[in-house]
Amino acid sequence: MKQYTYKINGAAYDVCIDHIKGQTARLTVNGIPFEVEMQGAQLSENNLPEAPVAETSAPAQASPAPVAQTSKPAPQGAGEGTPVKAPLPGIVTKILVSVGQKVKRGENVLVLEAMKMENNIAAESDGTVSGIAVSAGDSVLEGTVLITIA
Repeated sequence: MKQYTYKINGAAYDVCIDHIKGQTARLTVNGIPFEVEMQGAQLSENNLPEAPVAETSAPAQASPAPVAQTSKPAPQGAGEGTPVKAPLPGIVTKILVSVGQKVKRGENVLVLEAMKMENNIAAESDGTVSGIAVSAGDSVLEGTVLITIA
């Protein structure tokens, strides 16, 4: 079992690779179990990359590709300012704002579907949307930066 820490679009992910059998890896990301089918280079439990030392903030040099492939690239980037983060894992169903739009604290900026329920995600401060880091249809984990308000 190997443990890694990754930072993707400003959100930290703790990844634990439990075991690998053939092209399938069983891993846990921020406490949520996943079974991932790997494509391309084959990994085995004996040749996993070494995890970086805990004190360094550098990402792992040879990250297991299945984790990074589960999310689409950010369409416009997170931007500068206060991030609005996903309070729970889910799927982005609607983005209700655009970059440059002024928002008030408490105004709904995004809809996140989790456990078959739609959750309105609200702005946490007054300001202008400086970045949108996700697209409709993206799967996100808890703590993922969704929108940034400057």
